[in-house]
Amino acid sequence: MEPVSIRLAHAGDVETLAQNHRAMALETEGKTLDPETTLRGTRAVIEDPAKGFYLVAEREGQAVGQLLVTFEWSDWRNGTFWWIQSVYVAEGARRTGVYRALYDHVLAKARADKNVCGVRLYVDKENHHAQATYAAMGMRAAHYDFFEIDFVLG
Repeated sequence: MEPVSIRLAHAGDVETLAQNHRAMALETEGKTLDPETTLRGTRAVIEDPAKGFYLVAEREGQAVGQLLVTFEWSDWRNGTFWWIQSVYVAEGARRTGVYRALYDHVLAKARADKNVCGVRLYVDKENHHAQATYAAMGMRAAHYDFFEIDFVLG
């Protein structure tokens, strides 16, 4: 099997990224996302690096995975946490090292940046498979619960 290469997403990736966001939301949470909103939201990240950045995993020239990194300032640490979000791996590429390649790339970039104090992600409480994957990669459950008021999806 060909190795996975990781690259920064660009404007030409917006439609594929947004389509994969919708597929992931439907598969993992049973949510149907609005196509125009996901296109605008994805494009906003590509056009404004202060919002974050997308990474695309490719194998044999085909996109097989993606994730988004966003930023959270920590006054306690005087540094920035990178949040891994919007993870998607194409169904036929799952369990073949695609997420591992994305994760390792993020970790290497984060460790090389003296302003980054850590990497975080959130996962659905019922997604035990994903939780096991993250634990196997050295992440551990934090002692925080997540609360929100969602003005868009409810």
